[in-house]
Amino acid sequence: MAFTGNFMCTSFKKELLEAKHDFTNSSGDTFKLALYDNTASFTAATTAYTTSNEISGTGYTAGGGTLTNVTPTTSSTTALTDFADLTFSTATITDARGALIYNTTAGSGSGTTNTVVVLDFGASKSSSAGDFTIVFPTADSASAIIRIA
Repeated sequence: MAFTGNFMCTSFKKELLEAKHDFTNSSGDTFKLALYDNTASFTAATTAYTTSNEISGTGYTAGGGTLTNVTPTTSSTTALTDFADLTFSTATITDARGALIYNTTAGSGSGTTNTVVVLDFGASKSSSAGDFTIVFPTADSASAIIRIA
């Protein structure tokens, strides 16, 4: 099994301290989510989007879908941000095992595909000429997709 849980990429943590990512909704960077099969190999050291083992299918374009940022906020002592759910409409996707969220904005650092997080779906997911939706967790201090406590 290539996916081993959800994790934040180490390069992303460093780039946060260098102010290379802007999650503000109306004026921030552009983030995308790409889908991968179970032969994809990601580690915390992953630094860039790759086409290697990216899924293909009707209704899905290489590089994935563009995410809608939710402006960062705080809850108690936790800073957090989130994305709106992402739907690949009328999609035929087979065996999507996980995803990579990455920043496509040139100002984000040393390239145009700086990684943020790797998501493990826990099992392969498919759709047949239907909606394939990535549902993000509740945007709170315990569950948001990106949170710093």
